[in-house]
Amino acid sequence: MKNVLVIYYTQSGQLLEIAQNVVQELENSNNVSVSYHQIKPVEEFGFPWKADKFYDVFPESFLQIPCKLEEPNPEIFTKKYDLVILAYQVWYLTPSVPINSFLKSESAKKIVKDTPVITLIACRNMWIKAQEKMKHLLIENQANLVGNIALVDRNINHVSVITIEKWMMNGKKEKYLGVFPKPGVSQKDIDESVKFGKPILESLNKNDYTYLQDNLLKIGAVVVKPFLITMDKRANVIFDKWSNFIIKKGKPGEPKRLKWVRVFDKYLKFAIWFFGPVLFIVFLLTYLPFIGKIKKDKKYYASVKLKGISNT
Repeated sequence: MKNVLVIYYTQSGQLLEIAQNVVQELENSNNVSVSYHQIKPVEEFGFPWKADKFYDVFPESFLQIPCKLEEPNPEIFTKKYDLVILAYQVWYLTPSVPINSFLKSESAKKIVKDTPVITLIACRNMWIKAQEKMKHLLIENQANLVGNIALVDRNINHVSVITIEKWMMNGKKEKYLGVFPKPGVSQKDIDESVKFGKPILESLNKNDYTYLQDNLLKIGAVVVKPFLITMDKRANVIFDKWSNFIIKKGKPGEPKRLKWVRVFDKYLKFAIWFFGPVLFIVFLLTYLPFIGKIKKDKKYYASVKLKGISNT
C-alpha cells in the first residue's frame, strides 16, 4: 500500500478543493491510502480579511518569519509517506505564513525528509519567486521536489487586482458589481485539475518521478509568462526594502506600524497601476535582444530544479 499525505493551508477552501481533485485518481486506486493534514495557526489570520490585517501581515510574510502552529495530529507521524503533496497559497510573493511556518518546524523535518514532494500552488498570478523560496525550504528539510502544479487567476493583471482584493475582504467568490469576472482560479480549471492525478499515480506506482514534471507540463500544470518573471523579480527587490522598513516600526497592529502599512498599501496600488504598464513597455522593447535568456528562464522556472543544486 502506498501512503500519500496532502498538507495544506487554505482560508477560502479553494485550495483544498483543488487538492482533492488532484488526488482523486489516487484515492480511487486500491493500493493508495491518502491522508490529509491541515495546518492550523494558533492565532488564525481570519477570513474574510480586514484591510489593515491583510496588509499588516506583509512584513512577516515576505521576510518568512514563522508564526506558532497547533501541534499536528500524532497519527500522521505513524506512517512513512511515499509521496507528500504540499498545497500552498502565495502571500506577497512568498509561501504563506502558515506554510512557511510549518516547513520551519520539527514536524516538517520528520514528515518530508527523504520523501518525494509535489507542490500545488493556487494564486493570483505571480508564483515564480515564491516557488524558488519553497525549493530552498524543501532542501533545508532534505525533501525531494519531484513535481509542481501552479493554477492561477487567468484574468488580466489589473482586473484580478480588483477582484481578488474584493474576495479577500468580503469572503465571497462572486462577480464584483455583477460585471467583473469571478476572482481566483476558474471553476473550469479547478474541475479539470483531476487530470493531474493520472501521471502522479503512474510515477507513484513505479516509484520513479524522473519524468513526472515533464508529463505534468504536457497537460498544462505550469504556464510561465516571461513578463511576470520580470515583474516578480522587480517586486521582490521593492518588497525587501518595504518589509525591512515596516517591521522596524513595531509589532503587528501597533499604531506607528499601521500608519506605514497604510502607506505601503497606497504605494502598492500606485505601483501596480502605473509602474506595471511602464515595465511592460520596457519588457516589449527589450524582448528580442533578450529572447535567448527569456526562453532559458521559462524552461528553468517550469522545472523542479534549483539553480546551483543537482537533483541527482
